[in-house]
Amino acid sequence: MPVPIPRQRAIPAVESGQAPAASQHEPSKEEAPRKEATVDNNGATQLSLLVIEDDPRGSTVVPELLDSAGKPIRVRTARNLTEAERLLTDDVHCILLDLALPTPGRSPDDDELAVLRHVLELAPRHAVLALTASGDAERGAEAVRVGAQDYLFRDELDSRLLSRAIRYAVERKRSDTAERRLAEGRVRAQENRRLERGLLPTPLLEGSSLRFAARYRPGRSRALLGGDFYDVVRTPDGTVHAMIGDVCGHGPDEAALGVELRIAWRALTLAGLCGDELLGTLQEVLEHERSDDEIFATLCTVDIAPDGRRAGLCLAGHPSPLVARPGRPARLLPSDNNGPALGLLPGARWPRMQVELGAEWSLMLYTDGLIEGRVGEGGERLGQDGMVSMIRRQLSEGLRGEALLRAAVNEVRALNGSELADDVAVLLLDREA
Repeated sequence: MPVPIPRQRAIPAVESGQAPAASQHEPSKEEAPRKEATVDNNGATQLSLLVIEDDPRGSTVVPELLDSAGKPIRVRTARNLTEAERLLTDDVHCILLDLALPTPGRSPDDDELAVLRHVLELAPRHAVLALTASGDAERGAEAVRVGAQDYLFRDELDSRLLSRAIRYAVERKRSDTAERRLAEGRVRAQENRRLERGLLPTPLLEGSSLRFAARYRPGRSRALLGGDFYDVVRTPDGTVHAMIGDVCGHGPDEAALGVELRIAWRALTLAGLCGDELLGTLQEVLEHERSDDEIFATLCTVDIAPDGRRAGLCLAGHPSPLVARPGRPARLLPSDNNGPALGLLPGARWPRMQVELGAEWSLMLYTDGLIEGRVGEGGERLGQDGMVSMIRRQLSEGLRGEALLRAAVNEVRALNGSELADDVAVLLLDREA
């Protein structure tokens, strides 16, 4: 049987939202100081309760409240939603709301939980306890369904019950918030997987003797993939087409644009376009689909002849591929005719260069995340020369295929001293004599 509580001393006017008697000035919302969470001498956060009730001096008297450690729970009161909004600072952990709080202009036919909905909208990060009339459990349960953490009967309050309810509500709100963030993380992971399938697809190399390997690593502090993308397809005439690109910026919009460009490249390639014609069409796609006129994309395309001995190369503001042959040091393919990145210059041209590959070779395409990592404490970047030296050494150690790409990415990260700032995408095509 709940024990009725005796009348308690009234809460001081300064804490209740009323101006002190010496001054009739009530600070506006903008004037109200921004309060931070109160911390005791042991470093523990002191719980704080905001009571929203139209007559805190009369009907609902809040008893002395203690937290689980025996520390007092700070109490403030507000007579209406206007005062509540002003007092709802960051150091408030829980709200005790009287569901019978009068709302100006509200008719009897209005939603009886409108005041609760308003408070939940006003304080989405705070725990909320609903206060209702004795025996009105149905209304209390409905308040919990709407979003309150719990409900209490107005005439059954005592210090032990209310203190426990506050602690429970705060912990339940924290648990709900953690669960929501976990669910949001799962959604982001699903989005990431869908984007990954779009940006980094399975190559279409059926019938080709070339071996394919690829590696992708997102830059630090990103939940979603960036704008790096690649693709490899073999057309009916036996030509193998490879592409790698990078949309400037990071995030879902850039990743989505990368997916569109990758899909457009595959469709156009399978339709028979290549070289300048293909890149010009991709630029039109980018210009129509980008969210901002400043967005651009770099691109490298290679078309390898059916005999595997020669290839056509087009560069749109992108680093030149690396080629390695037996008995020769790895080197970069020529980049003299490197055209502008897609989206920078209307009517731009991208010359197709013919390169000789030979009977046996490895061709590595990569995004600039591989060469822009730092080296040492001076802030110097690895650069293309440093990357070429690194790949030469790793090849001399017998690394090939997936093992070579894994070692290259890991070493670049180690040289940087931490996770790379930019995404890294690398693909490797190998041909044996």
